[in-house]
Amino acid sequence: MALDYKLLEIVACPICKGKLNYDKERSELVCRADKLAYPVEDDIPVLLENRARPLKEEELPL
Repeated sequence: MALDYKLLEIVACPICKGKLNYDKERSELVCRADKLAYPVEDDIPVLLENRARPLKEEELPL
């Protein structure tokens, strides 16, 4: 089973309420504005600030 792409249309960053991009390789939802990556575990996004991974500039998707 994979992350439901319809879900991406309605989920938002819990901090800035901005769009999240799915990084399939790392199984993360990425917020470019806050430079954070939220894990996706068992196809369920974990949108908790304390579980987010800070991203370096070079890790941000184009």
